[in-house]
Amino acid sequence: MMEVKEELKKYQEKINRELEKYLRKKECLEGILNEAMEYSLMAGGKRLRPILVISTYKIFKGDVEKCLPYSVAIEMIHNFSLIHDDLPGIDNDDFRHGKLTNHKKYNEATAILAGDGLLNYAYIVISQDLKNTLNEVENGKKNYLEFTKKLQVFNEFTNAVDRMIAGEYVDTEYEGKDITAGDLEYIHENKTGALLKLCVRMGAILGGANDDELKKLTSYAEKIGLAFQIKDDILSEIGDENILGKPVGNDKEHGKCTYVSKYGLEKSKEILDKITKEAIENIECFGDKAEFLKELALYIKNRNK
Repeated sequence: MMEVKEELKKYQEKINRELEKYLRKKECLEGILNEAMEYSLMAGGKRLRPILVISTYKIFKGDVEKCLPYSVAIEMIHNFSLIHDDLPGIDNDDFRHGKLTNHKKYNEATAILAGDGLLNYAYIVISQDLKNTLNEVENGKKNYLEFTKKLQVFNEFTNAVDRMIAGEYVDTEYEGKDITAGDLEYIHENKTGALLKLCVRMGAILGGANDDELKKLTSYAEKIGLAFQIKDDILSEIGDENILGKPVGNDKEHGKCTYVSKYGLEKSKEILDKITKEAIENIECFGDKAEFLKELALYIKNRNK
């Protein structure tokens, strides 16, 4: 497990360097808004989503620079969702990554607009890459197939963001209500799973995976997406606040239905073990090329924050 942590650190440093290229430092009337966007985007975090894009892409190709704009964009989307999740009208959290949440650091209006800004910035990043690729196609420097792959990725990107927002709505709307196991799975599949699945699929499509390879990686992604949320539910119940950087017990306090509240702690751990094993089995066919993705599945299961 130590090796995967070292590899994660290298990925995180690379992604942080890339994100820094997009920070808006120029003096302007909306300077505080740009500062608020940077505050959340550079606050830390696991950078799991961009790491999934890059590490999946590397199964097929080595020129990872080509997938970096999509890695940056997905991290912007993730942080947009965190800013809005923390708002008083949703989770009403005071801390994130051990720091004040955006609306506590600035104010609610600025936090809402900072989230909106990161959401839109993600689309700016991808649309600029699409524009650049189309120009290269027209100048005979690239094959049109590469542009169509990026269009497919952009379409999946927009749909995954839509599903994430829908999942967040249902999760919020059903607070304090008794829901079915199917409803719970629907929330997790959309709120958390949609973006994680997108990350793996983006890396695979951009890397040139065939239909069968994409199917296996998609199944892997669906399972680690669910595993990630189940682990979050477990940590919300028994995690260490000092390690998590946010309060424990908020889900229970808000009356949210989680895997722990629905199935109990021990059963949730059993489900987590089972789907993690299934996720790894789905990518055995890639051999050593997928070793990091296998270790990542175990990291998600065993993490403490």
